[in-house]
Amino acid sequence: MENDWILCCVLVHFLILLISSSYSINAQPFDYPIANLSTSWINNPSLNHSVSFQDGSTVRSILLRGSFGPRFACGFYCNGNCSSFLFAVFIVQTNSGSGITLPASGFPQVVWSANRNNPVGTNSTLQLTPEGDLILQDADGTLIWSTNTTGKSVVGLNMTETGNLVLFDRNNSTVWQSFDHPTDSLVPGQKLAAGQRLTASVSAVNWTEAGLLSLSVTREGLIASIESNPPQVYYNSIITGTKNSTEPSYVRFLNGSLALFVLNSEPNQPDSAIVVPPASSAQYMKFESNGHLRVYEWAAEWNVVADLLTGYFGECDYPMACGNYGICSNGQCSCPGATGSETSYFKQVNDRQPQLGCSEITPLSCDASQDHSLLELNDITYFTFASNLKDTDMETCKQACLKNCSCKAALFQYGWNPSSGNCFLPSELFSLMNNEKEKTHYNSSAFVKVQISSITQSPTSDATPNPVSSGKKTGRTAVILGSVVGALFGVFLIISICVVLFRKKKDAEDDEEDYLDQVPGMPTRFSYEDLKVATENFSRKLGEGGFGSVFEGALSNGTIVAVKHLDGLGQIKKSFLAEVETIGSIHHVNLVRLIGFCADKSHRLLVYEYMCNGSLDKWIFRLNQESVLNWQSRRKIILDIAKGLAYLHEDCRHKIIHLDIKPQNILLDDNFNAKVSDFGLSKLIDRDQSEVVTTMRGTPGYLAPEWLSSVITEKVDVYSFGVVVMEILCGRRNFDRSQSEESMHLLSLFKRKAEEEQLFDMVDKYSEDLQLHGAEAVETMKIAAWCLQSDFAKRPSMSVVVKVLEGVMNVEPNLDYNFSTPPPRQIAAIIARKEADLVISAPLSPSVLSGPR
Repeated sequence: MENDWILCCVLVHFLILLISSSYSINAQPFDYPIANLSTSWINNPSLNHSVSFQDGSTVRSILLRGSFGPRFACGFYCNGNCSSFLFAVFIVQTNSGSGITLPASGFPQVVWSANRNNPVGTNSTLQLTPEGDLILQDADGTLIWSTNTTGKSVVGLNMTETGNLVLFDRNNSTVWQSFDHPTDSLVPGQKLAAGQRLTASVSAVNWTEAGLLSLSVTREGLIASIESNPPQVYYNSIITGTKNSTEPSYVRFLNGSLALFVLNSEPNQPDSAIVVPPASSAQYMKFESNGHLRVYEWAAEWNVVADLLTGYFGECDYPMACGNYGICSNGQCSCPGATGSETSYFKQVNDRQPQLGCSEITPLSCDASQDHSLLELNDITYFTFASNLKDTDMETCKQACLKNCSCKAALFQYGWNPSSGNCFLPSELFSLMNNEKEKTHYNSSAFVKVQISSITQSPTSDATPNPVSSGKKTGRTAVILGSVVGALFGVFLIISICVVLFRKKKDAEDDEEDYLDQVPGMPTRFSYEDLKVATENFSRKLGEGGFGSVFEGALSNGTIVAVKHLDGLGQIKKSFLAEVETIGSIHHVNLVRLIGFCADKSHRLLVYEYMCNGSLDKWIFRLNQESVLNWQSRRKIILDIAKGLAYLHEDCRHKIIHLDIKPQNILLDDNFNAKVSDFGLSKLIDRDQSEVVTTMRGTPGYLAPEWLSSVITEKVDVYSFGVVVMEILCGRRNFDRSQSEESMHLLSLFKRKAEEEQLFDMVDKYSEDLQLHGAEAVETMKIAAWCLQSDFAKRPSMSVVVKVLEGVMNVEPNLDYNFSTPPPRQIAAIIARKEADLVISAPLSPSVLSGPR
């Protein structure tokens, strides 16, 4: 009996230990890796496989490859208050008994996500449709993401053991796979091919693509860079030699290495490899928000087992080690300061987190370049150095920066003689660092551009009214009594009518005010008085657009903005307010950001971010005689515009057709990053609409031929983009009266030169650099020709254009150069007629701005 009691105690003790070490979610099947067509899953706590972890994260698994240890699953994932979810592939712990476990440490690790820039909420839906498309919809039915595989014979969805989410057909062949769309991570066996990239998130808790740091494969090798104009590379592994393989370059995460294949392909040996510790358990590789490429491995918890790029350089060599303008020294961050001076030009973004970088106390202004100066920092260097000037002296380097408004600093490296060195003029300045001469074997100085005084504001001039002549007074004493009575009655009647109309108008304004207060998600709303103060009573005019004037202003927090005062629009209808709400909610690096708006009585204003380099037209039509854009800048601008339009067409909740793409609506920031602006004519349509009927709008010369039928799709923007690309490459307007009659119309000239195989003749002759890159410019003209096809169905989507510009895809062969455009005389007549018509967004003159600057 006593022995039986001891045995029972031992068994109970064993069970307690088993339960306390780890407990599992019992009410779910263990292995459910495949789903069939016509299956849907709703994202809410009642989902069968919803598990919450101690770090605040929750996974609601849809497919799971079950086995003991870390395993891949896909489903909804959130972290924190769980108001926003990703549809993701993640690694979770499983056991051999009943599924996902809740360990004391080692929480879910996301390795791929479909909607990192557009998370969904509770009650969103994932559906594998009967037609074979995998779609993600928010709770209100808005389409967020899709694999676009309708009609491709898909029969099922599979979560593979390697972490690849696959749509397959009846032959078990892959139709679509997550491995072809990497986000910021790689898993063993996965490859990153030429044209693909890993893009770091903003932070560990903010999944949104930062858009700054990326790891990409090119034709020559592997590159890690931070976005600027041009991109600044902080790591590269370039392979030179004779290519023996027809397969594009790629890297693959193998057991023991990250293998780079450029000249060769598997099963041959890689051309280069970064050593990774051999896996003893599950591993994954993540490109992180600080630019590190780290390998994680499971060993009772997730541990970093390799920091792959740090083996090639130190902590301070990362571009964001100390944020913008920060100086990194032995891992410590500080802001630049003038030696021996009490003047401060920079302050820390956050005193408690110096690694976030520094901000300018007085922002640089191209409009006050006479007040620019250079802050000298001795023995300071930079993470990269791409020489703009070679074998030059320090003073020439400094002057070159002062003469170039986009230059943020002059970085000078030399041996022992400061009269002979190399000069780098970055257009954006990230982290600086102390120069350790015993390691670098060179001397280095940095000269950071600063604004030495506040921008001089032009005084507001009071307009003095002209005196009014009173004329001679005449007196009439004989007035007919009946006339007086009639006049008084008429006045009374007019007053009565005015009172009625005023009350109706007041009621309409009150209704609109009530509506504004109830609309969620609107951008910041300003009062008219706020914007009068910000613009100093609208005294600093930047230009004029199609519907009003644009003024420079400064908000109370110091942010420089462009305020567009809309004229003659009357009441803004609820449909327009809904459009403002939508435009205000979209965010992309290549779209001018709408900061806020004003709907105060009859005043209608829009507040945009300020773009100091103005509109593209003044840079390509030689309105700015001081500087001519080089080939790299023009190519980057073309890619930026394409990315902005691709986002509007394909990545927003509603498809947005801009309808007025032209150089005046492409604005350039201080780093010459291009941003699409002026959504005054844009059209919002549901994603299930393929076309829309609307009245003609836009600018003659940029209008697609299908406008004649008033039935349009997003391909009208593609056509306008093609015209803009030709203007950028040729350095002239699409319709130029200064040209001979046969060359007046750019697209007619394009057709003729293509037939004569003399496209090189069209390359901008005012740019020596563009002439040197003439062959690349001609290839880009072929992209423009594809966009200009008369049949809109034959034009590419903007996402395809982006891929072609990035070298991932090729231009469609056998293009038709018979563009459907009216002859030059007819174009001239249309423009002459339309310049007086309200549908044109702005006259094409140097002083015009149809968007904020």
